[in-house]
Parts: sequence; C-alpha cells; structure tokens
Amino acid sequence: MTGARDAAILGLAVASALAVGAAAGPVAALSPAAGYALGVTVFAALLWLTGAIPLSLTALAIPVLLAAFGVVPTFGDAVTGFADPVIFLLLAGFVLAEALQLHGVDRRVAYHVLLRVGTSPRRLVLALMVATALLSMIVSNTATTAMMVPIAVGLVGEVTEVVSADADAPATARTESPSNFQLAALLGVAYAASLGGVGTIVGTPPNAIVVGQLRELLDYHVSFADWLLVGLPMVVVTLPVAWVLLTFVVYPPRVGDVSDARESARRSLAAAGELGPRARRTVGIFALTAGLWVLGGLGFLVRPVLPPAVYTTLFGGDTVSVFGTTGHQGLLYYVVVGLVAVVALVVTGAAEWDEVLDIDWATLVLLGGGISLADALVATGATEWLASVTLGALGPVPLPVLVLVVVTLVVVVGELASNTAMAAILAPLLVGIGPAYADVLGTSAPTAAAFLAIVGAVAASYGFALPVATPPNAIAYGAGYMDREDMLRAGLPLDAVVILLATGVLTLLLRFVWPVVLS
Repeated sequence: MTGARDAAILGLAVASALAVGAAAGPVAALSPAAGYALGVTVFAALLWLTGAIPLSLTALAIPVLLAAFGVVPTFGDAVTGFADPVIFLLLAGFVLAEALQLHGVDRRVAYHVLLRVGTSPRRLVLALMVATALLSMIVSNTATTAMMVPIAVGLVGEVTEVVSADADAPATARTESPSNFQLAALLGVAYAASLGGVGTIVGTPPNAIVVGQLRELLDYHVSFADWLLVGLPMVVVTLPVAWVLLTFVVYPPRVGDVSDARESARRSLAAAGELGPRARRTVGIFALTAGLWVLGGLGFLVRPVLPPAVYTTLFGGDTVSVFGTTGHQGLLYYVVVGLVAVVALVVTGAAEWDEVLDIDWATLVLLGGGISLADALVATGATEWLASVTLGALGPVPLPVLVLVVVTLVVVVGELASNTAMAAILAPLLVGIGPAYADVLGTSAPTAAAFLAIVGAVAASYGFALPVATPPNAIAYGAGYMDREDMLRAGLPLDAVVILLATGVLTLLLRFVWPVVLS
C-alpha cells in the first residue's frame, strides 16, 4: 500500500470508531460504553484486516481509544490485557526457542529427521514436513518456516534444478516452471508449520490469544497439557493428509534419486559438530521445562497420594499451602515454569541475556491489545449483542453443523487476513455466542463458550491458499520459488479437506475429550 492510502485507511478507521460508537447505543439499545467498545472493535478490525499499519501498532492504539472514549474508567483498566499470564508464557516460549536456535539445535533436529525418513522424493518431503511440524510446536511456526525454507531449497537443489518465480508475472508467462518436487517441498514446509503450530499453546499466536482470552473472560484455565490433548490429535490427523495431497495428488514428484540430498544433509550435520557445553545446558533446560509443563496438567493423577498442602503448592488450589498461605497458583503453573526457565538459561550460562532478546515482541503487544479489547467488550455487554446478531441467528443445529460453520467461517475469512488478527477479533465473539449453544453441545454455558473459542483458534491456523493467510505461507511465497497460482492450486483443495477433517475431529474431541479437559 502507498503511504497516502494507509493514512486514508487509518483516518477511516478512526472515523468509523466514532460513528459506530455514537450510533450503536441508540440503534442497538446498548450503553454508551458498549457502543464505543464496538467502535474500537471496528477500528481494530479495519486496520488488522487491511494491514494499513503494523498489527502491533493497532494493538497499542486500542487501550488509548478505550480510555479516550471512556469505555473504561482508567487507563490502568485499559492496559490490564498486557499483563495477562499467557503473554508471559509466550515470552518464555520465544526466549527458549531463541536459545535453541542460538546453538543450532533446531537445525540438527531437522537434519536428523531428514536422514532417517527421507529415502525417496515423497519421503524426503515427508521428512521436511515432520521436522517442520515438530519444530513449530516448540519454536514459533514463523521462525520455523524461516529456518526450514532455505534447508528445503538446498535439498531440492541437490536433486533437481531450483527454478525462481517472478511474483509479478502470471504462471502462464513462465519460461521455465518449478518442478513438482520443488513446489511440494516448499509448500510442505509452509503447511506443516501451520499444522504443527496447532499442537501446543506456544506453537502459534492464535492459540495463546484464545487461551488468554478464555482466562480473562471466563476464568477458564487451559494448561499446557490440556492443550496437547486438543492440539496433538489435530496434528496427527491433518499432517499426513496434507502430505498425501501434496505428493500424490497435486504435485507428485517426478524425480527418482535423492541420495545427493541425503548426503547434503549428512555433510551439514557433520559440519555442525557436537553440541557444546552451553548448547547441552540449553537442551537440558528446555527438556526439563517441557516435562514440567506436561506434569503441571497431570495433578489429578497424584492428588490422592499427596498431602493437601503439598498438592496445593505444586498444582494450585484454594486450600492452605506449605507456606501457610490460603490459595496458591501452583509452582508447576506453566507460566511460572516458563519464566524460571528463562532465568535458568542466563544464570547457568546457557545463553547470555543479550543473545535471546531478538524475539517477536510485536506478537506480545498484539496479544495484549486483543485481550484488552476482549475485556472491554465483555465488561460493557457488547459481546452479548454481537452474539445475538451473528451466529446466534443460526438457531439450534446439530453439533457437527455448528462446528462446520465456525471452522469454515474462520478459514474462509482468515484467507484474506492475518490469522493472528482473526483470532483476536473472533475469540470474544465466539465466547459470546457459546452459551446459546450449550444445549447443542450438551454442556454448561461457560464450557460451550470455551469450546467454540478453541475451535476458532484451531481453525485460524488452517489457511493454505493465499500468502496473506498465515506467516508461514507468506515466508514460503516470499522466498521467490513459487507463484501465487502454485499455492492456490494446492491450498484450495487442502482448505476444503482440512475443513472437513477438522470438523470431524473437533466434533469427536468435543464429545469425548474436552468435557474432561475443561471440566
């Protein structure tokens, strides 16, 4: 966009906020505060969807407008979302990932997977996808894609010629087309990063955004282990399907020998050498942190054998802790564990503080702005009105239809906008809609709201047809080795297949797993 057009959109967004805020109260019988909360939502949605200014700048403007319009009584109330515990969890995840990348641990993992799985062209693509999906559960899917795309290009170059694409020219005007193997490898990396990021809370920002908003809006606490029960089944089901679609249907590789690519991976692994002392300490801290994250969600297994005070101190509760205080968050609370790990990295010399500061601060700001906006919408009652005029009009429908509608809506709209922005916009809306479908879901109103919000978070990662849909898509496309039509050709059918798959798996999870997780 040009500077003039960006300024025009910014002005339109501010004017829209004022207009909606002034009109919404009388028209929709809302309080003035609720009307201006809706106005701020329109402001944020316009800027997040158009990208006229960076997403994080829009997030910073949200508390300013909330305070300026009097939606909240004090500026302190407007910025409470920026202190949400999930932001600190994401901060810890980013720092741990940066430390792993600092010592090249992520690349070693990728090369090991490639050597063990990539024995044929299709299996080489599978190896790239498995390595990417695994890494994107620990490192952000954006950083994982940025690392894996050059590895994929290098391996493709060992098997066949790498062809660059002219992003400004249509595919029909090409003088030479990329090989199916090249396209399958690069798209496989992008798609696996999105699919794998669903697996953990820290894998992709939409997960953290929804977990944070559930905590703020419903007092629902979804632990790291809880999310694994939701995210891992989605990864296990969708990743093989994406691989089959890419390598057997859309872009079947037409090369035979991949021995040179395997040898290239072997040379790169040998050149990396053994892990040094600092790298080993980093791996140890990360492994211990991951283990404690999982353990923190398994308190129910040891509750019968632990003294009540010990259980409360470790896993949290309202009773007396070993310190004599009443009520305790729990030492194994995943945010506490994550922040202790950050301190441990520096104290043990595994990483210097200055070496791990190059993290995605913009996403943390975006998350804080989204939570602050959601808090304002709920506090003023605006979400109830939004729910009544959107999906609330759908009426009573079978559970699979409800899930299908939500997943399809999020995927289709998310193709045209940032998936992170979509999660920030839709999470409070889905929370507001949820209670209307408590009977359909066969659960309480708060749990129904949590169900729909988590469905939206999962679906936010499932945009595969356009570069703008997700950061992994944008990185793979921006590398210059495919055209938009190449991504569309694979992404549109994958969108359709994953929408159906997600509907089926999420429906089963709603029936049999999530009632236990979110009870």
